Amino acid sequence: MTFWIDTHCHLDAAEFRPDAQAVRARAAINNVAHCVLAAVEVANFEAVRQLAHEGGDSYALGIHPLYVGKAQDTDLAQLDACLLRYRDDPRLVAVGEIGLDYFVPELQVSPLRERQTYFYQQQLKLARQHGLPVILHGRRSADQLLKGLRTVAAENVGGPAWRGIAHAFNGSEQQAQAFIALGFKLGFGGALTYERALQLRRLAASLPLEALVLETDAPDMPPHWLYKTAEQRASGEPQGRNEPGELPRIGAELAALRGISPADLAAATTRNALVALPRLRALLPS
Repeated sequence: MTFWIDTHCHLDAAEFRPDAQAVRARAAINNVAHCVLAAVEVANFEAVRQLAHEGGDSYALGIHPLYVGKAQDTDLAQLDACLLRYRDDPRLVAVGEIGLDYFVPELQVSPLRERQTYFYQQQLKLARQHGLPVILHGRRSADQLLKGLRTVAAENVGGPAWRGIAHAFNGSEQQAQAFIALGFKLGFGGALTYERALQLRRLAASLPLEALVLETDAPDMPPHWLYKTAEQRASGEPQGRNEPGELPRIGAELAALRGISPADLAAATTRNALVALPRLRALLPS
């Protein structure tokens, strides 16, 4: 039987508050066997953990770069404490979502540029300390993400190799190969369904199959069939809501780009997810 893993979604988001369980049920009907719920700030750590346990899924804990502006320095200590408290929870699979964002204007300049770098590096250190993979967020920051990974690894010579996922990968082929060389899988989702995303589609078609995992980033990163233009929204058409249940259709588009069957793609990306996030293996159907 074909089944899929959504390696990155946010079922705790406000958009899902009225019907999160129904959203997860629809995903299951569409053969999405597992979802990885990524936290974005200390305030939602318990929500993602609870949802993961309720839905038979898994979760990651971390502080997203978009949230460092309101984060306190003590939040890093709280993250450390939670990673220790839940170290024996098999559903805790990674530190994330962490990273760097140079797309939002205020994050490109002081003081938030330096602050997100500090939070990124400190969370990388916590991941190595606790022996967990990382789920990386990066917009216009791939080289800086790679630099941080190399810097922290150099400070811990002989430590564990990196594992994890470069979520919503949107860099160059050279950057993709650099992440792969460091031990990362690359996350692809709804963005690849847009015909105008020429480079992304080329990379999705040509990178090694063993480097790819699938994700929805729901409710964000909608595929093209859910996206409404500003004109459409102004005329009263509602913006489509991205859900984990969209993953098989996204996967079918990627499979078509690569010239393989959806079943083969599902099997390959599932294997890749287990490599990136080893604790998943104990949580999936045999």
